[in-house]
Amino acid sequence: MDLNQIRTKIDELDQKIISLLNERTALVLEVGRLKAEAGKEVYAPERESAIYQKIEREAQGPLPKDALKAIYREIMSAALALEKPLTIAYLGPQATFTHLASLSKFGSSVRYFSASSINQVFHEVDHKQADYGVIPVENSIEGAVTHSLDMFMDSDLKICSEILFEISHNLMSHSKLKDIRRVYSNPQVFGQCRNWIETHLPHTELIETASTTAAAQRAEKEDGAAAIGSKLAATLYNLPLIAEGIQDFSKNVTRFLVVSRQIPPPSGRDKTSILVSIKDKVGALYEMLDPFKKSGINMTKIESRPSKKKAWDYYFYIDFEGHCEKPKIQKMLKQIEGRAKFMKVLGSYPASNAKEA
Repeated sequence: MDLNQIRTKIDELDQKIISLLNERTALVLEVGRLKAEAGKEVYAPERESAIYQKIEREAQGPLPKDALKAIYREIMSAALALEKPLTIAYLGPQATFTHLASLSKFGSSVRYFSASSINQVFHEVDHKQADYGVIPVENSIEGAVTHSLDMFMDSDLKICSEILFEISHNLMSHSKLKDIRRVYSNPQVFGQCRNWIETHLPHTELIETASTTAAAQRAEKEDGAAAIGSKLAATLYNLPLIAEGIQDFSKNVTRFLVVSRQIPPPSGRDKTSILVSIKDKVGALYEMLDPFKKSGINMTKIESRPSKKKAWDYYFYIDFEGHCEKPKIQKMLKQIEGRAKFMKVLGSYPASNAKEA
């Protein structure tokens, strides 16, 4: 075929694709109607996970799997917006990594609300001003975001999904590297870029800001100032990139949680998070963890946090494989509850794969 014939064939395929997408959307709207009648949430993490797993199995190229997932993310985003005008609250402002992680999960067709704090994210979802909230919970280099963990102690919101997001930090400024006298960024970002800063900007003043976007806003207005943040922040504030990928470790992954008012059904590849307070006696922690071993359940994370209600009283945030609706997990949870002073299921949700920032 010549060029015109190939383009004619592409046009024919595009017509079929558009027709099939509209047919698919009509079915999605019917699903949305049935969900509304049953009082179910519009966003279904278990269904989203099944679609992505299907792409992993069936994608044969030449279109890469990640490209197909990005396309389907936007198809699902548009369908969600048609089912119901969704609002996603995220720890803002715009162009922060939490914003980028939210976009990677929900796409560009839903509405976003920039919250000024983690507390506000919880408040917006709890008071039904937002349908879902996105918060950072831990970084592979710097560890837990403790305030996020603490919020679950008094909140009734549930974890319905997680996002593993690969993060790349970039130095941006109107000044040349040798002329930079101060650098703005979030304190966790400074920790993730510590070696690079000590090597290339050893005598530069480091000034902490509430977010990487706030850092870019300040650097944009000052001579001799730079910011560390996302490429999107550099684009929004017209800041040239001086150095890219300056994080100390190439696999710099931040884990974000999506909070909602319901726990989704099992997807077949799930994680569960619980909050536990142990009794004040010798061997209490071992006794509380023993059911994991006996049940053959893989625990993927444990983090201790002070209760803030009594001195030297601690809660334990625990992640493990499996869904809380499964009989094996339910049996284990009952054993833990019987041995603990307090236990709370925070949510069960599909396990995620890392996404590029």
